[in-house]
Amino acid sequence: MPKISVVVPCYNQAQYLEECLQSVLEQSYADWECIIVNDGSPDNTEEVAKKWVAKDARFKYLLKENGGLSSARNAGIEIAEGEWILPLDADDKIGARYLELAEKEFDENYTIIYCEAEFFGEKQGKWKLPEFSVKELAFQNVIFCSAFFKKENWQKIGGYDTDLKYGWEDWEFWINYMKNNSKGIYKIPKICFFYRVKETSM
Repeated sequence: MPKISVVVPCYNQAQYLEECLQSVLEQSYADWECIIVNDGSPDNTEEVAKKWVAKDARFKYLLKENGGLSSARNAGIEIAEGEWILPLDADDKIGARYLELAEKEFDENYTIIYCEAEFFGEKQGKWKLPEFSVKELAFQNVIFCSAFFKKENWQKIGGYDTDLKYGWEDWEFWINYMKNNSKGIYKIPKICFFYRVKETSM
């Protein structure tokens, strides 16, 4: 069983999917699986995904009816075999050492592990997120979606809220998650997450 499951929901993002999956393939840490969830996408997501499944057996493909981002993430995590989950949106990418650096911290009893981040695409430069605190989280989302958490903790809170379809699902998920796991947030002091800014970003 892999230690880390990367879950990549994809809806109409086939044009970016290759770059996203390439960033997973280039990881310095090898004990992962990557589940590509096609959320009923009308574009050529399936064609792209199947190419990657053929390229490396650690890539897995799941097709489901369209249900929105939360539903797609939940479906991928449901079949994930890893102890730790890393959601990754199909238009973003991760640095080559993100999994390796996170895995070094897995035995430290952290509940969330994330990192420094940077924008690319229509906007460049460092993403200056406020430092994490439960109080700060009540006001705004201070952790992006691509942070590591344990599958068992996701199960305890019932996953992502599928009623949220307009971009608040990460924030709501972290608030729910922190209610039961308020200790142990670790931020890797290195830029390992790259968030694509598009003209139509959520």
